[in-house]
Amino acid sequence: MREHEGDRVDDRPGAELRGDCGSCFGLCCVALPFTRSADFAVDKDAGTPCANLRTDHRCGIHTTLRERGFTGCTVYDCFGAGQRVSQVTFGGRDWRTGPPERARRMFAVFPVVRQLHELLRYLTEALTLPAARPVHADLRGALADTERLAEGTPEELAALDVAAHRQRVNALLLRTSELVRAGTRGRKKNRRNADLMGARLQGADLAGADLRGAYLIAADLTGADLRGADLIGADLRDAELSDADLTGAFFLTQPQVDAARGGPGTRLPDSVARPAHWTAGR
Repeated sequence: MREHEGDRVDDRPGAELRGDCGSCFGLCCVALPFTRSADFAVDKDAGTPCANLRTDHRCGIHTTLRERGFTGCTVYDCFGAGQRVSQVTFGGRDWRTGPPERARRMFAVFPVVRQLHELLRYLTEALTLPAARPVHADLRGALADTERLAEGTPEELAALDVAAHRQRVNALLLRTSELVRAGTRGRKKNRRNADLMGARLQGADLAGADLRGAYLIAADLTGADLRGADLIGADLRDAELSDADLTGAFFLTQPQVDAARGGPGTRLPDSVARPAHWTAGR
């Protein structure tokens, strides 16, 4: 669904946990459903190829997705699950040319591997955080277990209770968050799962805040202090981040940043890149 803007080469650490559309059979453009909304111009059922998907598995309107109403495609990332399922799990065998059962299995397995790769992304980052050193051994164990599960056969992946595994990993990520945020001076606000849609948070002190799963859609965070905040799962669609400071914010992913708005004064952690569509004027 998302071909990285300009097909730029991503040489940052953990690049293997970011989508490589050139090594994928367009799985997100087929396996996943979407609904006509501000993010998608049309409805599409799961297992049905997007009308814009070409026979070479590339997007036919990649350069004009935003203009054509497919912003949701531009902010999606499979965390590398697409290329794993395409090239490893199914050994480079295309869903187009194989039997229908192969296609069905690929489409069923892809969302499972995507969840595992998202966990790999968080665990990998957690191991880079010095404050989380007391749980590094447990994090390494969880990372190895998650990688082992992602290497499973199509049958093993289809039978996996991925929700139970997420719950086990999440307990470690919560402990990581507590350890990291404890190093932030001042009161650490708890905004976990908070409904902050459209909230006026200009200049807000959210340093070290717990913003896990918070709804920040269209929130105005201009000039806000988000240093050292936990942003895992926070919905930043159309959130205004101009002049906001996200230095040291953790568990922040590229899709979250791509979905937000920002400008030259926005300070981002090294784990994410400044979106190409952020204009100099914002």
